[in-house]
Amino acid sequence: MEIRIYGPGCRNCVNLTKNAKKALEETGVEAEIIKVEDMQKIIEAGIMTTPAIGINGEVKIKGKVASVEEIVDLINATV
Repeated sequence: MEIRIYGPGCRNCVNLTKNAKKALEETGVEAEIIKVEDMQKIIEAGIMTTPAIGINGEVKIKGKVASVEEIVDLINATV
């Protein structure tokens, strides 16, 4: 599984990354977390508001810091 965190490196992006790591710990799923900070790549992904999270190439949540529970649900729906 691949989880992408989209954002310029702001505090919200850092918090989203922490939540994604906690969600992976809770689910026991192995995944690579990739940070996408290049604004051109963020725009190419169709994201206009950050932070955003994508799983396996599909953007799932944009413009907010998803909670650990929300990310657990996304992971479980993907596995």
